[in-house]
Amino acid sequence: MGGNYYMIHDYLIFIGVFAIFFFLTTSIYLFSQNQKLKQRNTKLSETNKIIEQRLNEVRLEHIGTKLNPHLFKNILNSVQSHAYQTYMSLDKLANVLDYILYESNNKYVSPKEELNFALSLIEINKIKINPLFDFRIKSRVNKSDSVYEEKVFAPLISVDLIENAFKHTDFLAQDSFISIYLELENGIFTMKVSNKSSLKNILEKEKSGFGSQSLDQRLKMIYSTHYQLEKSSKNGIFTAELKINLGEFYDKVRYSG
Repeated sequence: MGGNYYMIHDYLIFIGVFAIFFFLTTSIYLFSQNQKLKQRNTKLSETNKIIEQRLNEVRLEHIGTKLNPHLFKNILNSVQSHAYQTYMSLDKLANVLDYILYESNNKYVSPKEELNFALSLIEINKIKINPLFDFRIKSRVNKSDSVYEEKVFAPLISVDLIENAFKHTDFLAQDSFISIYLELENGIFTMKVSNKSSLKNILEKEKSGFGSQSLDQRLKMIYSTHYQLEKSSKNGIFTAELKINLGEFYDKVRYSG
């Protein structure tokens, strides 16, 4: 009887040790598999980020290829409309073409470069309008701003707002106007463009959703949460206001790189 008791006792101890060993072995195996799965998920996440980044770059390149020919056509039409201002036109045109050919292929330019380009583009477009037309432009740029000469500005961002204002304004109407405001202060770039549009252009804008979709796409892909683009229409007056927090964006790019 005593012998059977010890045999059962030893058997239970063996079962207990085996159960503990089995539990530990299983736990180690499952932990190992979990770590491998986490590593695999991390690699997949990194791969997805690389693919998404490359896809955005391809989209931006595609948008850029659609933008430049259209811009060239508008510029040349403006220059041709007033031959008597050829010298000034060609001077401004040279500045614009240099920027498009040599700077627009860069990922970023400085606010200084983009603002100079925007002002030259505005001057070229002004050639085709009557000198008595109500055209207002105001620039408030702090040249001592910390980002003024930093490479934080996506080239040609200002084109759409300027081109749309000149394209959709009825220059023959008595109450027509174009107003452009540019500002750089405390690392924040602001561009506000307003214009009085004809009934025909109002209908066209309602059908097209008002404004270019390419600008929205570029801003979202490049600046993410560091920008605001607001568009409004009231009594035939269209207003688009763009704000980009270049200071925050510069800090993000600088510290992430």
